[in-house]
Amino acid sequence: MQTLTISQVSKNLGISTRMIRYYEKLGLIKSNRTEGYAYRIYDEDAVLKMEQILLLRKLRIPVRQIQVILENKNAVTAINIFRQNLNELHEEMAALSTIKIILSSFIKELVKATDLPLEHLFLKNDSLYESIESLDIVSINFKEEQTLNKLNQAEKELSKVKDVRILYLPPVTIAAAHYIGNEPEAHVNALIEEFVKTNQLTKVKPDLRRYGFNHPNPVDETLFHGYEAWVTIPEDMAVPAPLIKKQFSGGLYAAHMITFGNFDEWDAFLTWIGNSEQYEFAGNLEDQEHMCGLLEEHLNYYSFIESQNSEEKDIQLDLLMPVRQKTTGV
Repeated sequence: MQTLTISQVSKNLGISTRMIRYYEKLGLIKSNRTEGYAYRIYDEDAVLKMEQILLLRKLRIPVRQIQVILENKNAVTAINIFRQNLNELHEEMAALSTIKIILSSFIKELVKATDLPLEHLFLKNDSLYESIESLDIVSINFKEEQTLNKLNQAEKELSKVKDVRILYLPPVTIAAAHYIGNEPEAHVNALIEEFVKTNQLTKVKPDLRRYGFNHPNPVDETLFHGYEAWVTIPEDMAVPAPLIKKQFSGGLYAAHMITFGNFDEWDAFLTWIGNSEQYEFAGNLEDQEHMCGLLEEHLNYYSFIESQNSEEKDIQLDLLMPVRQKTTGV
């Protein structure tokens, strides 16, 4: 059975890898692993299910209903859901048709007398007023409702980053791996892990730390990007090619912990710094080449390397954002 990487699925179906991870997080699709390969791959069944999900979303079927359809193989479940959505569409179409008629009537009245006071259009004994009153407001997809939903979602996302820590990262010597191409994260992770194990770095430097960031960031719908991974090393350790020895200057950072895969929380984290009264962003938003100074730290990397059964789903990361304290004017 043919398998595809997440990047290949993303390209073939024209959706972002973030959306694929989101559907997997909801349990709509599943990925597999092959021995010696740390990242997700998808078989033909998973890709077919993803195609079905996208088709249903184009028909405006909510994700929660798609989940019910996929979990029940019989057609009766799908028929009931489709009928429910069809009834809602009929209600919405009827409401929109009525609105179209009313707006046309308003235009005709205003064209007759452009100086007509607006309140005259809303006389309670008027048939137009009665028509408007009869409309079911729930059946109409107002832009205000969309905006409110976005605000509610933003508030929900911000609630995830309430427990932000402020910490200082000390200057350190690092071994860095960088790659641009297909699955760059997997490529550099393999290089770093081989270096760590070959040099028994967990014994030489048991306080080792592991960082990474997009290099460069994806800038268009192709999601083409690179990745750079770091591991801290003793100052006098030699670093073989293709790895490069560097110095990390450290500094003050805001930290927000996530489980692996929840990278959408970067958006909420950046919103948090925009709303902070005490701190401001100290990176460079124009530096897309180096992810604006943002970092991702693999927490408890020591145990991950030492364990023979570590899996991607068990990984916790710190999203790290360079910050500085705001200065108040006198």
